[in-house]
Amino acid sequence: MTEASSIVTAHAVRKRYRTGEMEVDVLRGIDLDLARGEMASIMGPSGCGKTTLLNCLSGLDSVDDGEIAIEGVALSAMSDRERTDYRARRMGFVFQYYNLMPVLTAVENVELPLLVARVGAAEARRRALESLELVGLPHRARHVPEALSGGERQRVTIARAIVNDPAIVWADEPTGDLDSQNAAEITALLRRLNRERGLSLLIVTHDLAVGRATDRIIRMRDGVIVPAEGPAVAPRPATVAH
Repeated sequence: MTEASSIVTAHAVRKRYRTGEMEVDVLRGIDLDLARGEMASIMGPSGCGKTTLLNCLSGLDSVDDGEIAIEGVALSAMSDRERTDYRARRMGFVFQYYNLMPVLTAVENVELPLLVARVGAAEARRRALESLELVGLPHRARHVPEALSGGERQRVTIARAIVNDPAIVWADEPTGDLDSQNAAEITALLRRLNRERGLSLLIVTHDLAVGRATDRIIRMRDGVIVPAEGPAVAPRPATVAH
């Protein structure tokens, strides 16, 4: 896969967590490419490093070794401010527990990223309503999260994630708090947005039905990506900083 066709590339990525004198290798030499317009899922047992990988790829967390590039630009080449600005402009996030502001209505939650990015109030409201239309919730725009079902809350979260027309959306267990019917509807919605808008998505999930709906399942075990069949890929030796 060429750099031009990839939206995300990761090479020899390592992440360690330190607790006192102990070090735990969470990611052990990850290589990964996500194509533009691809909808891929990361699956594996709890504790294998799925969410850590998602956080590192999106720049929410730092890495100890290796390199990650988004749209051809290395995250390590960006300052903290530049990474924050890039996430606001070019990324969307969907979480298991929605992360909606309880005192704001659906449309106010959706427009919030635009207002933070200094988009004018009228334009932010227009785009937020369009985004709610895309996820099938224009009639619930004035309701606060408490008045919405779990499936509706997740649709609001997705509307917020796509309101800035991002290059990529990261989703961490987007169906984990939903019943099977709502989970299927949210999965179908993400698939539709991917196909109709060319939206790139990387989804962490335990739900095999979600994984099967994506273009590719990336399987992890013990901090490494494993092939579809066979043993884990051997981690790369750690590089030494100079």
